[in-house]
Amino acid sequence: MPSGAAAEDRAAAYLKRQGLKLLARNWRCRAGEIDLVMQAGNALVFVEVRSRASVAFGGAAASITPAKQGRLIRAAEHYLLQHPSHLPCRFDAVLIDGDNLQWLRNAFEAPA
Repeated sequence: MPSGAAAEDRAAAYLKRQGLKLLARNWRCRAGEIDLVMQAGNALVFVEVRSRASVAFGGAAASITPAKQGRLIRAAEHYLLQHPSHLPCRFDAVLIDGDNLQWLRNAFEAPA
């Protein structure tokens, strides 16, 4: 299983090949951390990267719990306070299970 940094490197490289532009990596605030902040066309994308050696116990997807989603949403709110944007936002996830990489667009939504 790749380290967190290696998984983020792999995810960032993959997303760049898909046409996204990297704006920030490991952006931190009191509320938490955002692995990757990217721009996809006219959208601001907050990306959570999760890596697991296998799909046992639910794999990488199962590790993005409602509590984790809440921390990501709060961190994104802080990011937007410091970096105002008129672009629509979304939350994506890059899941790495062993050698398999899966990109989930709109992995979850912030409550209205």
